[in-house]
Amino acid sequence: MLADVAALKTELSASISFGGDCEEAFKFYEDVLGAKPGLIFRYADSPMADVVPDGWETKIMHGSVTIGGHVLEGADAPPGRYEEPKGFSLSLHVRGASEAERLFQLLANGGRVVYPIEKTFWSERFGMVIDRFGIPWMINCEA
Repeated sequence: MLADVAALKTELSASISFGGDCEEAFKFYEDVLGAKPGLIFRYADSPMADVVPDGWETKIMHGSVTIGGHVLEGADAPPGRYEEPKGFSLSLHVRGASEAERLFQLLANGGRVVYPIEKTFWSERFGMVIDRFGIPWMINCEA
């Protein structure tokens, strides 16, 4: 079975929901993480245009950015359908303690530190943060 999956060249990406600030989050990830913008589809340009509340026409129905060669997908969940992210973290593996600390501080700005960035027995630096958009991140810099 593994050979079948490998033959398909299957790729895995994360898709996360936002409460109306997907575009702002993606622009933030472009600035902080060097993400490259991908396709953006808005509710106004979709078959869902007539079912979203007023003011949501320009919100993102589906979008993506690429971070270090990996695609991160996202969308604005319509009011009443948004659920806070739970049970996962997006994990960044960086080279160098100073870069790990820099990214941690930028992601923590306006967010919440879950585990301060520090040296651990398995890494030069490790920390956990929830950014201002409610997305959980782990920053790891191996020794």
